[in-house]
Amino acid sequence: MNYEEDNYTAVTNFILFGLTDHQEMRPLLFSVFLVIYIITLAGNLGMIVLIWIDPQLHTPMYFFLSNLSFLDACYSTTITPNMLANMLVGSKPILYTACIAQYCFFAIFATTEFFLLAAMAYDRYVAIHNPLLYTAVMTKKLCTSLVAVSYFGGLVNSLIQTSGLLRLSFCGSNVINHFFCDLTPLLKLSCNDIYLNEMLIFTFGSLFEMSTLLIIIISYVFIIVAVLRIRSSEGRYKAFSTCASHLTAVAIYHGTILFMYFRPHSSYSLDTDKMASVFYTVIIPMLNPLIYSLRNKDVKYAFKKLTGRKVFSK
Repeated sequence: MNYEEDNYTAVTNFILFGLTDHQEMRPLLFSVFLVIYIITLAGNLGMIVLIWIDPQLHTPMYFFLSNLSFLDACYSTTITPNMLANMLVGSKPILYTACIAQYCFFAIFATTEFFLLAAMAYDRYVAIHNPLLYTAVMTKKLCTSLVAVSYFGGLVNSLIQTSGLLRLSFCGSNVINHFFCDLTPLLKLSCNDIYLNEMLIFTFGSLFEMSTLLIIIISYVFIIVAVLRIRSSEGRYKAFSTCASHLTAVAIYHGTILFMYFRPHSSYSLDTDKMASVFYTVIIPMLNPLIYSLRNKDVKYAFKKLTGRKVFSK
């Protein structure tokens, strides 16, 4: 099938090239990513339910974690089902409007996660620096406001980047060399000058990424200072252990994003980007609930209670 359109014909739909053009690989990839998606939904939705039904998990930390799980479930669902369908039946056209909508929602959830991880870093700082005043400082109103600001930041960045896409015209090839409608491969198909779009990505992408990363770094500097003031080694270990899961999630997520969007143009490769995109759109949403559950005694305790297992003393 020839996906090339006449150079002067406006594109009304796109073809997602996918991860590979090797047909024999698609059944295996479909099976692998289907299992990953099922684990992602089960892990994140299970975490939300667990936090909701267990009163001991009704704390600011787990309130943020339930929102992170919700984001990851939505994040993965925006990308994975369409990718699985293309692997199963072959690449089918996706409408222009559907493609733009997919990117819009992807940008909302991805940017919101920046802000939410920053809010969670501040929460850990308060918990370690002022443990006796923790519940007094991290009130329900403050926690709700931080989550609301996170979603607002995600919406703002998405509207800015999506509005930049809507001003562009697409003609010629309609084949997107990717497995979802990401911004960079879409810009490569545009007939227009994309300088403004590149400035929007650099300006607002850098602003949101760097500002939230700076909040996390500052929070952890104060956390380290507070922990070093704890006299007992057991106390220091316990304090650091409460941050380990969050720090792991931050390192994986921000590390991948920085590699994707802020590396030199000379090292840019769509094939490399597709592999990195798989990691932060498919793998990370699966890893987050595993990271927080496997390293968290409260979550494991709540899960044992939920499943009716006998809980042994710690």
